[in-house]
Amino acid sequence: MGDLVVTVPKTIWREWLEEGDCAGDPYTGEEWGFYIGGGRPRASRGDRLYIVAWGMLRGYAPVTRVVRTPRGWCICREGEAVACTIGTSVQGFRGWRERWWPLNAETPFPGWRTVGTPWHKQGVLPGLEVAF
Repeated sequence: MGDLVVTVPKTIWREWLEEGDCAGDPYTGEEWGFYIGGGRPRASRGDRLYIVAWGMLRGYAPVTRVVRTPRGWCICREGEAVACTIGTSVQGFRGWRERWWPLNAETPFPGWRTVGTPWHKQGVLPGLEVAF
């Protein structure tokens, strides 16, 4: 199978962060799902689900399973997310894509929550109590 890349729309970025088990968050034991339409995502347990938002790769979480639901396909994940990026911008897109860069192109991304967003200079997202 393989590593997948998906986009979190700008309009729900804050809500997505509030979901939980993001890179740097404590492990909750919850399983989270990323819902998409279209064909079955070609991923399986242990593959990586990469997140793109605000024109940048933000990191990944290990895939736990892929299931069909009434809402479409659900790529599931839990804990152990890693903040990383690559040296190029990434245009947002619908659906999923397979990872197209080599793993050695990834670098740590400590400012992943706010870099490239309107909240970067404040270092905090409005409505979230945690400063980044």
